[in-house]
Amino acid sequence: MSFLQFFVWGAWLITVGNYWFATKQWSGAEFGAIFSTLGISSIIMPAITGIIADKWVNAERLYGVLHIIGGLFLLYIPEVTDPTTFYYVIFGAMLCYMPTISLSNSVAYNILKSNDYDVVKVFPPIRVWGTIGFIAAMWITNLTGNKASATMFYISAISAFILGIYSFTLPKCPPQKLISEDASVAEKLGLNAFKLFGTYKMALFFLFSMFLGGALQLTNMYGDVYLSEFAKVPEYADSFVVKYSTIIMSISQISETLFILAIPFFLKRFGIKQVMLISMLAWVLRFGLFAYGNPVDGLWMIIMSCIVYGMAFDFFNISGSLFVETTTDSKIRSSAQGLFMMMSNGFGAFFGGLISGIIIDKFFTHDGVRDWHHIWLSFAGYAAVIAFLFAFMFKHEHNPDEVKNTRH
Repeated sequence: MSFLQFFVWGAWLITVGNYWFATKQWSGAEFGAIFSTLGISSIIMPAITGIIADKWVNAERLYGVLHIIGGLFLLYIPEVTDPTTFYYVIFGAMLCYMPTISLSNSVAYNILKSNDYDVVKVFPPIRVWGTIGFIAAMWITNLTGNKASATMFYISAISAFILGIYSFTLPKCPPQKLISEDASVAEKLGLNAFKLFGTYKMALFFLFSMFLGGALQLTNMYGDVYLSEFAKVPEYADSFVVKYSTIIMSISQISETLFILAIPFFLKRFGIKQVMLISMLAWVLRFGLFAYGNPVDGLWMIIMSCIVYGMAFDFFNISGSLFVETTTDSKIRSSAQGLFMMMSNGFGAFFGGLISGIIIDKFFTHDGVRDWHHIWLSFAGYAAVIAFLFAFMFKHEHNPDEVKNTRH
């Protein structure tokens, strides 16, 4: 499940920029709007599907149906000939895909807990297979010569269909149905999860999840395009980085596999606040190293940026998910995971995608040429401000035992 979950995404997420700019030659501002569909979908869908999984439908069945419908949208994308239609079709695909990320977490946690496993220890090695799937999809897309072709969407669609069918063979994850008949309407609908915003610590956690989520998709949006556009510089045109930009970018995901396995140690040793702060500082390095890298004497910076990405991404996403898992009531847990997804990959990705597309097009693009040095520096500055504010505003006393309280 984990492997295919991220294979579906990896087949096109990193390389769609090449398809957009090089093959279709559409504008940069519109591209930002395309990536904002990830955000809108994450705002609308994960909380809704979390409520449905908590109250009415087996999580694994809902998960499978969403992947099959999403696969149909992906299958149609190569037929699209204008950016407006592309926007609506990819929006449909994302409405189906984005909630499956939090649903996959809920399904995994449910299965592990029902078999009396410690999710903090057991879940990260399982989640590693998601990263391996993402890497495999990226390599297949690049090595088959499809990093700028519509075939990437066919690869994604087929894998979505396979995962959708496979999900119906997973162990049953029925609704908890822990709400009594005389419960309030809010309780029955699962809206109690929104009360988490009434807690200062949880509200801040969700707020910073949104701000950091704004940085989360930036390298997914522009990383491969950035490396590919070194082809416009004669001395770099025939470099390995330009020819195999997607494979270079996959170092980021390879790095993820190592940092995922390190999360249990870091969580128990330093606690959620320090782990998330480390993630934010890693984002500063990620963007800063990209700003000064190049395919020859600056290649080490590009590679180091990709290695740092593993820490930046995992320490935020995985530890954030575990934080929600260990600090919320079981009655609203799927809904709470949906809220976390809504804030990070929802509002964060929406504003990050939309605003970055406009800013890059308006301030950092001159005569069709993007000023990547200052683009990455501006992103690094943004991450540094977020890290500084988080360090002083988010109060959380580390208790080494809190991450142990994750059994059913």
